[in-house]
Amino acid sequence: MPIPLRGLRTIRTLAGKVDLVTVPHRAHLQIACLELEKARRTTERTSALGRLAELDARLQEIESEQSHLMQALADRKGKASEPRAVRPSRRRGQPFKIRY
Repeated sequence: MPIPLRGLRTIRTLAGKVDLVTVPHRAHLQIACLELEKARRTTERTSALGRLAELDARLQEIESEQSHLMQALADRKGKASEPRAVRPSRRRGQPFKIRY
């Protein structure tokens, strides 16, 4: 009786049965990778919070500038009801010409 030939399908291996914890160096490598990712994410979070603070400060500046301009317009509108002096026109008789 001949001995049957073994192929890839009949060879028994432990390839799918090895747990990550049973191989210590793999677990340590995984922990190191997670720590690196955590440090990267912390840096990203810090910079994002800084950008948010800058955006909030700029929005506050915009609001104050808008209110200042609106107040100036309201003051000007109140003064506009008073009679103003008529200014002479600055227009010239000829259009602006450029000489080359």
